[in-house]
Amino acid sequence: MSTASVEEIIAKLSPDDQVQIKRLLQGNPVEALEISDAAQALARDHDFEIAAFKTNSVADVTRPARKVRIAVIQNSIVLPTTAPLMDQYKAIEARVEKLIDAAAAMGANVACLQEAWTAPFFFCTREKRPWLEFAEDAREGPSAKFISRMAAKYGMVIVSPILERDSAHGQTIWNTAVVFSHTGAYIGKHRKNHIPRVGDFNESTYYFEGNTGHPVFETKFGKVAINICYGRHHPLNWMMFGLNGAEIVFNPSATVGALSEPLWSIEARNASIANSYFVGAINRVGTESFPNEFTSGDGKPAHKDFGHFYGSSYVANPDGSRTPGLSRVRDGVLVNEVDLNFCMAVKDKWCFQMTARYELYAEGLANYLKPDFQPQVVRDPSL
Repeated sequence: MSTASVEEIIAKLSPDDQVQIKRLLQGNPVEALEISDAAQALARDHDFEIAAFKTNSVADVTRPARKVRIAVIQNSIVLPTTAPLMDQYKAIEARVEKLIDAAAAMGANVACLQEAWTAPFFFCTREKRPWLEFAEDAREGPSAKFISRMAAKYGMVIVSPILERDSAHGQTIWNTAVVFSHTGAYIGKHRKNHIPRVGDFNESTYYFEGNTGHPVFETKFGKVAINICYGRHHPLNWMMFGLNGAEIVFNPSATVGALSEPLWSIEARNASIANSYFVGAINRVGTESFPNEFTSGDGKPAHKDFGHFYGSSYVANPDGSRTPGLSRVRDGVLVNEVDLNFCMAVKDKWCFQMTARYELYAEGLANYLKPDFQPQVVRDPSL
């Protein structure tokens, strides 16, 4: 991939043009934070990107600031997909450990990893074996033990999106995000609400839509929710997390440039604006090749890779501003320092929640779900 990031292109402009284009593309400017020596050393020694910003907002008079540092983490797989499965997992785990170390070195309080971080994104293959052996128990699996240890070590809330095997319900497979407390304790989980059926995203071969609703997890560092990957294309999915009181919503994803890159910089920002909360948009990075060719019924020749996962993770703010993104081609950690009181300040300013017409939407949706639904279309009598 010739372009490392949008920011790389912007940097080629004159200083005045950079200011104007950032204002139009990224909203109110965020402040760059100094990278700690420890974080710089980790990034240098382990070859990943580290970036940190601060979203400035006016302090409340009567309420103390609720400063939180949000971290989003993107990574590529480490070993080829032909390596033994546990070797693949352990290599990814070792890589992610260094990325979490760097987030902690930047003072991160709450962090989220990418969708299905424990494995290559094998769903394109439609093969059940050996890939489903990556699935694990949400509370007792290898990744749960690792993330619990890291969360306790750093006093950090960590969201860990995995492939879950539900032993209590017939070994059913789910795409699940597991939330661990700053103490290392398991808080809960959310299962992916919307499953793609487009291109090589053959995920419904493995799991169906989740059954956990729109939970918001109250943590030491704010009320956190997770809108997993394809759910970002569904505005009502974002809205429900907001109605349940979310202040930070993570969107752990695995998406490729040929399909969704023009949408990527828009959707998380739109969700932040419409719902007055912070959004951490995370995408995996790299190209993953599989042993066997596959097709997806779209007329394309058989192929062995999904395409390029373009990273570009960022944090969007309730006022419509956003941080620059991470690289399209490198692993990385991005931290954004925010004041959670900003969510209420933006609600007070724009009144989106006050001016919403939920009763109209509820009535319209109830009618739409009826078998005899008729669209509310007023026809020109001359037609």
